[in-house]
Amino acid sequence: MSRAAYAGSGRWVVKIGSALLTAGGTGLDQPAIAGWVAQLAQLRAHGREVVVVSSGSVAEGMSRLGWTVRPQHLHELQAAAAVGQMGLVQTWEAQFKRHDIHTAQILLTHDDLSDRKR
Repeated sequence: MSRAAYAGSGRWVVKIGSALLTAGGTGLDQPAIAGWVAQLAQLRAHGREVVVVSSGSVAEGMSRLGWTVRPQHLHELQAAAAVGQMGLVQTWEAQFKRHDIHTAQILLTHDDLSDRKR
């Protein structure tokens, strides 16, 4: 996609993966997230609608639970994600608040993605 095409886009969906949000795969990298948010705030200041799709809940959950090795079992991954999601949402909210930007979390199911009219 060309720069001109990006420049004309009104809505930007930005996917930020765990490798960019975490400190070595465990816990959230607060300065990195602050940097991402500053860039996203600039996009908003230029009239763009910004949607963030974020990973990082498992890594944050591992940090909060004191786990140093990534779990292999589904129930452990789910537990880490559930615990970590709280910290992830709090971090995004705190960083965006510094730029006077409100946040919200949207939880999607498979049906939401397969039926665009939902």
